Amino acid sequence: MKLKGRVLKYGDDINTDVIFPGRYTYKNLSPEEMASHAMEDLDPDFPKKVKPGDIVFAGKNFGMGSSREQAVLALKYSGVAAVVAKSFARIYFRNCINAGLPAIELPEAVDAVQEGDQVEIDLEAGLIITPAGEFSFPPFPEKVQEILKAGGLIPYTRKRLGLS
Repeated sequence: MKLKGRVLKYGDDINTDVIFPGRYTYKNLSPEEMASHAMEDLDPDFPKKVKPGDIVFAGKNFGMGSSREQAVLALKYSGVAAVVAKSFARIYFRNCINAGLPAIELPEAVDAVQEGDQVEIDLEAGLIITPAGEFSFPPFPEKVQEILKAGGLIPYTRKRLGLS
């Protein structure tokens, strides 16, 4: 699976409350409404500037805080194709995979890119191609790649059970 997109770059310790503000957690929001609140406490222009296929690059400990799935889904529903960070909060990383949003730890690539750069990610080869060079990461295990290709754990499971 190959992804191409524009870099949206953020810093360290981005928590789930700024990725998807907690004040919306218990509201029954559509995917479009969730997307409209993505990153609003960190980058109020995010919902206007994000385009389908964009890739979020961030510093250390991305997704720290609560384990709310909305913090992943808001980015996915916004059109974000992947998140590349220096490191992830473990629960956030797992929620990304469950939702079908690739999450890649690759500090060197984060340091090399600039806001607005065009990058390509080859998930099967474990490669990120940036204007500053190519960066390798261990490819996801086969089952994780299948989950990502299916669009998340639920569609993957439905397919495996013959329910789709």
